[in-house]
Amino acid sequence: MMDWKEENNKLVKTYIFSDFNEAFGFMTRVALIAEKMDHHPFWTNVYNRVSFELNTHDAGGIVTEKDRALAKAIDRVA
Repeated sequence: MMDWKEENNKLVKTYIFSDFNEAFGFMTRVALIAEKMDHHPFWTNVYNRVSFELNTHDAGGIVTEKDRALAKAIDRVA
């Protein structure tokens, strides 16, 4: 998982795109993956930047294999 960092019981990463349209398209692809995995990220978007914080609430707010799997899936569509 290149560029993901584990901080404060979360996997964090920010992606930067050329513009809002590209960032929003990426978010749409991630939303479909997250729904299929039933594991929904905390994320923010400002113009061309999409930032993630992944952890598993059901496990007490820690990083689990579900988060690592989602992070890998996110990287594949970036």
